[in-house]
Amino acid sequence: MLPALRPCPAVAEPTTLPCGSAGVPSTAIGGGTVVAVPDGRTLLLADGREVLLAGLEVAPADTPAGRAARTALAVAAEGRAVVLAPATAPGGRPVADRWGRMVAWAAAEGGPPGAVPPNPLPPVPLQLALLAQGHARVAARVDDEACLPALRAAERAARAANLGLWSDPVYAAVPAERPAEILKRRGGFAVVVGQIDSVRESGGTIYLNFGRRWAEAFAATIPKRIERTLAASGLVPGRLAGRRIEVRGVVEQRGGGPRIEIVRAEQLALDGAGSTPSRQDRVRQDDVQQVRARQEQDRAQQGRPQPDLPQPPRAEDEDRPRDGGTR
Repeated sequence: MLPALRPCPAVAEPTTLPCGSAGVPSTAIGGGTVVAVPDGRTLLLADGREVLLAGLEVAPADTPAGRAARTALAVAAEGRAVVLAPATAPGGRPVADRWGRMVAWAAAEGGPPGAVPPNPLPPVPLQLALLAQGHARVAARVDDEACLPALRAAERAARAANLGLWSDPVYAAVPAERPAEILKRRGGFAVVVGQIDSVRESGGTIYLNFGRRWAEAFAATIPKRIERTLAASGLVPGRLAGRRIEVRGVVEQRGGGPRIEIVRAEQLALDGAGSTPSRQDRVRQDDVQQVRARQEQDRAQQGRPQPDLPQPPRAEDEDRPRDGGTR
């Protein structure tokens, strides 16, 4: 049996949500009572409204991890009053999904459901609770920028402790140097971590290459049209070579190698800013560093530099015509 979700220590007032300068954003829409929890990020209210929790990715509902997320959310919210604030796109427009569900930030009353008088315990911010217990991951799209630091911090704690999804090889972060493992997630959401080998441009696309063998290596692709948006968030693509970075989004396969297209700044996190490496991640990093150290020692003992090897085509060349033309 799963333990009850506990209120986040950072929550201090009955109406506090994961973000917002005054606790609840000025666009708060009140709340309601949760009568059912269809899946790990959906609430059904007594007045008939259906609410999708903003900023989260959970496992499919028909999987063990998906059922665990639904159970955890039900423990935290079912039968309880919730305070809601809609997620907003640029310009303040409320966000809805393709099925018309309201996308919102939510906090459920603390203590026993329906306590009379109202329970004085702090409310449970549902997004933070699910992330902190490892039942969800931060999504590739977080419309409210003010929410991102709190979401990442909650995810970081669960990942460092190897909780929930982060202990499952199907959902845990994948090292960029393991493209075959990344391809197993093709068509689904994934978190990939590694060091960028090079940054190149071809046509209207910027390529963050995580390896030199384009037919196999992972690469993140960035449409040139959003380069300024990324730069405004402190992410200048041309300066990322050699940096360790975290990428999240839907995995695609192009030309043989796995790709994630970057269309929003929150899909990238520099130097572990989005997470703390798990125990398994740290072991892999230590192994890589030891191999590199041995290679440097071998070169020094040989007394001559390592000969340059022919370089295979880069990721951005994968679609280049064979007849010498350009894309």
